[in-house]
Amino acid sequence: MQRTLSGLVFAALGGLILVASPLAGAQGMTDEQKAFYANLRQLCGATFRGESVFPKNPDDGFFGRRLEAVLSVCRDDQIQIPFHVGSDHSRTWIISVQETGLLLKHDHRKKDGSPDEITNYGGWASKDGTAFQQRFMADDFTAQLIPAAKGNVWTIQLDQDGGGLRYILHRDGKLRFEARLRRVEP
Repeated sequence: MQRTLSGLVFAALGGLILVASPLAGAQGMTDEQKAFYANLRQLCGATFRGESVFPKNPDDGFFGRRLEAVLSVCRDDQIQIPFHVGSDHSRTWIISVQETGLLLKHDHRKKDGSPDEITNYGGWASKDGTAFQQRFMADDFTAQLIPAAKGNVWTIQLDQDGGGLRYILHRDGKLRFEARLRRVEP
C-alpha cells in the first residue's frame, strides 16, 4: 500500500510540475513552437560558427567576418544567444516563452554595456513554423522603432541533428541577410 501511495503522490506531483511549466501555460503557443523551443533548449551551451552567405557584398558589415552564436542562457522561459560578428559582441538574440506565444527580440548594447538606441526589436512567431524552424514577424514596437523594418521576418532554423543553425532576415518578402553556422565542439 505504501508503494502505491508513494507512486500516486509522485504521479500527482509530476502532473503539477507539468502544469506549472512555462510551456504548459503558454496557451498562445502552437505545439510546433513548443517543440522548437525544446529543441533549441537542448542545445544549451553549444557554440555555432559560420559566415554570412547573403549578401555577398564586400561593403556589407557582415561580409567576410566570422560569425558566432552561443546558446549561453537557457531557462524554462527564455534562451539568450549572444551573436558575435568578428570582435563585435554587442548583439544578443533573446527567445522567450510568453503567454501569447514565442517571442524573438534583438538586444543591442554599446561597449559600456548600456542599451543601444536601436534595441529590443523583433517579433512574434507565426503559426506556420515547425519543430526545427520558426519565423518571427515584426511587432508593433519594431515598426515604431524602425519604420523600414515593419515588414521584417526573422527565421531561425535548426538542423534536425543539432549540427547547424541558420538565421535569415527577409524584409517585405525580399532576402536581406542569411547566416549559416555549424556547431563546433569545445
